[in-house]
Amino acid sequence: MINQETIVALATPNGLGAISVIRISGTDAIPVTEKLFKPKGDKKLSDQKSHTVHLGHLIKNKHELDEVLVTLFKGPNSYTGEDTIEISCHGSTFIQQEIIDLYIDNGVRIANPGEFTLRAFINGKMDLNQAEAVADLIASENEGSHKLAMQQMKSGFSEDIKKLRGELLHFSSMIELELDFSQEDVQFAERNEFKKLITKIILELGNLIDSFKSGNVLKNGISVAIAGKPNAGKSSLLNTLLNEERAIVSDIPGTTRDSIEDCLNIDGIKFRFTDTAGLRKTNDIIESKGIEKTKEKINNAKILLYLFDCNDTNLKEINADLETFKRDDLHIILVRNKIDLKNKNPKLISELKNHDLIQISVNDLNSISKLKTKLIKMVNILNPYTDTIVSNSRHYEALINALTAIKEVNTGIESNISGDLLSVDIRKSIQHLAEITGEITNDDVLGNIFSNFCIGK
Repeated sequence: MINQETIVALATPNGLGAISVIRISGTDAIPVTEKLFKPKGDKKLSDQKSHTVHLGHLIKNKHELDEVLVTLFKGPNSYTGEDTIEISCHGSTFIQQEIIDLYIDNGVRIANPGEFTLRAFINGKMDLNQAEAVADLIASENEGSHKLAMQQMKSGFSEDIKKLRGELLHFSSMIELELDFSQEDVQFAERNEFKKLITKIILELGNLIDSFKSGNVLKNGISVAIAGKPNAGKSSLLNTLLNEERAIVSDIPGTTRDSIEDCLNIDGIKFRFTDTAGLRKTNDIIESKGIEKTKEKINNAKILLYLFDCNDTNLKEINADLETFKRDDLHIILVRNKIDLKNKNPKLISELKNHDLIQISVNDLNSISKLKTKLIKMVNILNPYTDTIVSNSRHYEALINALTAIKEVNTGIESNISGDLLSVDIRKSIQHLAEITGEITNDDVLGNIFSNFCIGK
């Protein structure tokens, strides 16, 4: 998958900045840098200790290119496990390119996307789950996704998987040992103990699979659709939540004809709000298409905020809409808006007492704060967090496959099938678990994972 060529790349974002960091990794990282770098004090870079920083100048064509700081990491005690140099230079785009070109002219090649982290994985500095967490950490946009990525990098999930795999490997080896002594009719793997282990593993895999819902929320955010009749205050609510005029507000029914989406971070959780077209019967072709789009957005949402104005609706209309959108994985919160206005239909609130109801005014920040608190509580109810959370769809698929295989093992034990067939199913489950940490993988999988990384990582 990788060769021994020394690689170079810009590790900081492209463009102008105060400083930039250029990373070099491989067997020639230190020798090439010694040729190009003139340190203060005339010291030899290869004689210096690892994890030290040195001030000096990079020299190109006998002229000083830039005054830089060179940080030295000697393998295997580096990010990649190889000799690594990090050059902190001034953030001119011209200087960045000149330094990279200088290394290319001296036999170093440009790194592929994610190649530094790929080398860290190949050299045993981290497993595949941790490597993927690096990309998640870089992409994290809120506290929840950041904490999740940090947890994955600390290998909590990997340790759980390795433990399950180790227990399966032990019993697999015992069963295969029985096959070697089949003529003696001996049993090394105690079947009752094995069945207890299988039951335990089925439960643990199930919990990890269920945690994917929570992980997906933390990583990608939870989708919230705002729906209701025209002039219920949907666009005003979105604008207040986002603290900006994101949606056009008008007293004219049907103003919002297309969905408007934006994100908001509430207590470390990312919410993806969608303001939708008002729900009503209309002969306007464009507005009708907007209403159809509204229904589509609600079908993809996890939470529906159904806004209504007591003075402009009744129980029959509300129930008809709720029945239309009702589904098992959608939680509906009724939001009575315009509580600052006189309620001409007080009976309606008592009729809705069995529904999840909150009363607000989009102009009152205190009631909006209560709505935000309600949303956070709802996320915790819908997605109870566990100590170990799965957020990667590749891991989720591998866990599903592992669970399917382990259930086949359980069926085999109950059916008293032969040890050789039982061993095949156990091996399948072990393989699927090993795919998560990268103990079993292939170049296509690695290429697909690391191609999504930025080049300097």
